[in-house]
Amino acid sequence: MSDRNLTLLTDLYELTMMQGYFKSGRNQRVVFDAFYRTNPCGGGYAIAAGLEQVIEYIKNLRFSAEDIDYLRTLGIFDEDFLTYLADFKFSGDIYAIPEGTVVFPREPLVKVVAPIMEAQLIETALLTIINHQSLIATKAARVVYAAKGDGIMEFGLRRAQGPDAGIYGARAAMIAGCAGTSNVLAGQLFGVPVMGTHAHSWIMSFPDEYTAFKTYAELYPNACTLLVDTYDTLRSGVPNAIRVFTEMREAGIPLTHYGIRLDSGDLAYMSKKARKMLDAAGFPDAVIAASSDLDENLIHSLKSQGAAINSWGVGTNLITAKDNPAFGGVYKLAAIENEDGVMVPKIKLSENTEKVTNPGDKTIFRIYDKEFHKIRADLICLADETFDAEKDLLIFDPIETWKKTRIHGGTYEMRELLVPIFKGGECVYTSPSVMELRDICTKEKDTLWEETLRFYNPHQVYVDLSDKLYDIKKELLAQMSAHALS
Repeated sequence: MSDRNLTLLTDLYELTMMQGYFKSGRNQRVVFDAFYRTNPCGGGYAIAAGLEQVIEYIKNLRFSAEDIDYLRTLGIFDEDFLTYLADFKFSGDIYAIPEGTVVFPREPLVKVVAPIMEAQLIETALLTIINHQSLIATKAARVVYAAKGDGIMEFGLRRAQGPDAGIYGARAAMIAGCAGTSNVLAGQLFGVPVMGTHAHSWIMSFPDEYTAFKTYAELYPNACTLLVDTYDTLRSGVPNAIRVFTEMREAGIPLTHYGIRLDSGDLAYMSKKARKMLDAAGFPDAVIAASSDLDENLIHSLKSQGAAINSWGVGTNLITAKDNPAFGGVYKLAAIENEDGVMVPKIKLSENTEKVTNPGDKTIFRIYDKEFHKIRADLICLADETFDAEKDLLIFDPIETWKKTRIHGGTYEMRELLVPIFKGGECVYTSPSVMELRDICTKEKDTLWEETLRFYNPHQVYVDLSDKLYDIKKELLAQMSAHALS
């Protein structure tokens, strides 16, 4: 990402609006929020991801001579505007929730405070980066949860929607807790473990299955996982694997990382039969890995059936988030600076209640139960608001306002989620490594109650508004209603 010029990775209307602002002399500072409205996959949470790539994009945001020449050919941009673009540089502030953090609907994952031309331009690229990686990270987190401590290998590159989706999808999956990826380039770029076995073609290229297994074991004695379903899993594949493992042991070769992989058939039945065969032959520590169009629901089902699988390779359904192919993040204007330098809150109305935006320059506080360090709620408030955790806190659902909860002082802790990323156009944040983000995400998931983690009808964590923010929202709604009736 950092080696590519992505400045024109934008929708045309961002540029036409920029020119409109430029021509009308309107470039006051504004606040934009990037957020999403519904948790993916019917779940109770999402995982924030993609911030490092947003940082790289902003750092390299420049219009090259070739970019400007191309825009000129469109015949819709004036020369004075193109001259402005030649010296363009992002000069604003960006705040974001760090990657790996558990997040919920309607709260800003990214807040941009910048001149409106700059804030407008970055909308499309910011959304495509955050939407994609947050979606895949969320899907991967669900898969990891279903596996209950078993290792998950991401290996969806060949089924991803192109190279970028495969590379950055693998990154997001690793953040969410996968043990490794088959994607070698992702391994190189992000310093994450790469894993893999062999294909059916390896077996088929030899005169017989045993010779294929034996040759592979001789090449990779310390990473010997054999694919046993090319011909007949229980009558040929597993017996031949046991024969090879026996010969390795008799030759004094340490059996460290070894086992079999199942890629078809009734995985629950096959794995239980294979486990008995391996145990009877003296290989109780042999790993049984499985693949074959897995997702969190199938893994959950297989484990409930007592499948003897302890390593899972998940490809298509993870890398494409097949059951929920879009994250749905949006980018909305929340405030605009007036002539006195004051940020005036703005609101977007809609016939759909969930599409009415939260106005103003905001931040987010996460409220934890002090005893269990689990999330009680998130509180969206004005950026300059402060709270005393020793005092009672009354929170309420901003849509169904009769739903209220009083959290007693001294029983909760608060943490501000939005952190500075850019100040005055300069990056002030250092992204952790992917493996560090994986550890962060693991700890984040531990702050969720089991009721929120469950796949079916999960408890939805409250995302509430402070009294001050709610009063501003009510006032703007009343003004809009009065204007519509006048």
